[in-house]
Amino acid sequence: MIRSRPDGSKYPITPKKGGGAVVAAAILAGGLAAGGGLGGAGSAGTTGAALDAAAGQALRAKTSSARAEARQGRAKRAWSRLGWRRLERWGEQAANCAMHSYGEVQQFFLRTPCRSLKRRLLVIGDGHGNTIVVAIAWVRMANRDHAQRLKDLADTDGTGNVTPRRAAALGVAGVEFTGLHYHSERRGATTVIAEAEPVTGHPDGAVLDAATEIAVAFPPPRRR
Repeated sequence: MIRSRPDGSKYPITPKKGGGAVVAAAILAGGLAAGGGLGGAGSAGTTGAALDAAAGQALRAKTSSARAEARQGRAKRAWSRLGWRRLERWGEQAANCAMHSYGEVQQFFLRTPCRSLKRRLLVIGDGHGNTIVVAIAWVRMANRDHAQRLKDLADTDGTGNVTPRRAAALGVAGVEFTGLHYHSERRGATTVIAEAEPVTGHPDGAVLDAATEIAVAFPPPRRR
């Protein structure tokens, strides 16, 4: 099913946080179950699963290291932990969150105004033809309770969200944020939300998910 945002952009209704991991786990479990009764095929499947598990573990370790760098505001080091680097950046600050949101999240802001909203777009690349655009929003609420309520609402599929700045702001055409690669985090009275989408090449879905986990660890941009 496809829905439209207030700005006219389209997005599919898809699971936000963890949706891809659940599907992958189900496929993997089914494959192992089927392979167990196929002799050599089962062994090959087990070997492949072991390799996938090792790759996943390595990515988790890199993501954890990158998040530690991100928390210190060291963007170059953070992205380099994944073998990526930032190519472009755009940012803005706003006071009215209701104007930059949609769905139930917008209604929440009308009842519970935010204190500030900072949004940033990043394009990162691995130097091998794969590029990703990442949208980050830092929403400062009046208190921790309001921030947690916002996070819980935004994490629920079909409830709307803070509207990510369109990728065209960085000259990236034809890319819309779907919520498929999504992560959020609450720090005190601030809720941080990140989404990622592929731009060029064929970046792995797990890397897109990792990019959002790293993105939410960054501190909000300072005022200029």
